[in-house]
Amino acid sequence: MTTFEGASRQPRGLVRHVGASWMQAPYPALVADSSGGVVEANAAATHLFPGAVSGAWLDHVVPGWLADAHRRAGEEGQPPRPVRGRHEDLTLEAHPTVGTDGDIVWWLVDDTDRLLAETALRSERERTAFLADASSRLLASLNVPRCMEVAVQLAASHLADAALLVMPAAGRRHPIAASVGGAPAEHSSARIDPSAVTGLSEALQGFPPVPSRWIDPATLPDWAVPEGFDGPAGSVVVTPLPGHGIPAGALILLRRGDHAAFDASEEVFARVFAARAGAALSAARMYAEQAGITATLMVELLPPKLHPVRGVEYAGGYRASRDTERIGGDFYDVHPGAESDQETLAVLGDVCGKGLDAAVLTGKIRTTLQALLPLAEDHEKLLRLLNGTLLTGRHTRYATLVLASVRREGRVTRLRLTSAGHPRPLIVRRSGEVEEADTAGTLIGALPDVHARTAEVLLQPGEACLLYTDGITEAKGGPLGDVRFGTRRLREAVADCAGMPAEAVVERVQMLAAEWVGGRPHDDMAVLAISVPHSTHLTAVDGRTPGRYTT
Repeated sequence: MTTFEGASRQPRGLVRHVGASWMQAPYPALVADSSGGVVEANAAATHLFPGAVSGAWLDHVVPGWLADAHRRAGEEGQPPRPVRGRHEDLTLEAHPTVGTDGDIVWWLVDDTDRLLAETALRSERERTAFLADASSRLLASLNVPRCMEVAVQLAASHLADAALLVMPAAGRRHPIAASVGGAPAEHSSARIDPSAVTGLSEALQGFPPVPSRWIDPATLPDWAVPEGFDGPAGSVVVTPLPGHGIPAGALILLRRGDHAAFDASEEVFARVFAARAGAALSAARMYAEQAGITATLMVELLPPKLHPVRGVEYAGGYRASRDTERIGGDFYDVHPGAESDQETLAVLGDVCGKGLDAAVLTGKIRTTLQALLPLAEDHEKLLRLLNGTLLTGRHTRYATLVLASVRREGRVTRLRLTSAGHPRPLIVRRSGEVEEADTAGTLIGALPDVHARTAEVLLQPGEACLLYTDGITEAKGGPLGDVRFGTRRLREAVADCAGMPAEAVVERVQMLAAEWVGGRPHDDMAVLAISVPHSTHLTAVDGRTPGRYTT
């Protein structure tokens, strides 16, 4: 070992001042003079730096960062500062103490565990922040394709160089989303063989993932390597996306060959992220399924679009009690007779209650009435059968309704009107006079017996019949907001509609009722107008295809 000339083995000033106890300190400590020679080192220091003995040069026996720090301390003339550096597998922090003779004692502290803990804590904080942000972004949309895009973009930005999300097969094809480096996702649908990727078939069935070391990147099929992924894949992770009851899909993560392979902690973290993505995808899928079911059921519950039938015009209007709803407890229907000489049955009703519960019973009533159409000639019998059906149901709601059987007889249209606990229909004559049809009856679904009286009304060209629910007449509004629209205002409104088409009558009544209510709460509102035009457009038997004009 090379030593510096003139090195004294006698205790120097700083060493004598500190005393011999420092030699027994648990921390490595060594003394070096201003020229860079080792003056003394305790046992812990010589164990760490075997060559650090009295007379050795500091440059030869300690790491370069410590020797450089000692040299700078002598050159700068400033009090030396603590320094930190690596030695083998350790991270050391060196704290200097300067003596009056220029010697410096370097106290060494093993900082490895603390730095590892800080690094682990910082990594966990970053991962926690990432998961929080990922959860927010994944749950921000209930659209399945958008959720797939966010999942692969996040994975390709923070977990890997590229990511693919494979959904369960829809038919024979698997929906796939892929992203490279966090770029916008590319969607595709392909007929793939999941068994071509180790662990993918199992992941799509919800089984735990296989370790990445079991997957040979060289065996990946072309579809599993996204376009734009440069270089061969060096490491692959396949992890399932857990869902609600059934797996939501699988996530494939790719890293290039020149990047570090996935370690065990990264694989575990990928599974944690996949769980968040799977939950979001399942929520989006369930919402899409429910929205589809709702849309299908809604078609049957929405008011129908009405058309002229055999020279008679029909128009309807409906407004739910809440602007956010499309269905409720009011309804109307028009059922043309199967033969040209048969009556057309128009129905308008009001189920007790509002919202979806009332709409469900509305749908049941409409379906039952359609099944009872062959009995439509006898209104009272039809109402008795409908009443029996509602009484045997599990609900406790009742309904009111009015039936109108319509037949065109030359220029005159004959109506048979029957009310079942419902407001009487209004007849608008050409002169502007408004009459109430002389019909009455008991409501449906409340009492075991039903009684009703049918009124016959003749309509001349230019005259109309208006069926309406009490949501119109009981709507509160006006200047003070607590006055009902009432039957009188309704009669005045329809009196001004003499000679108007059915569509115009409905629009005027709805407009006036809406203006009266304003933005205040109200019940469901429904109106159905039946009018005989001056110039009649006859339709074909089906009630929809064009026919011919008569006067």
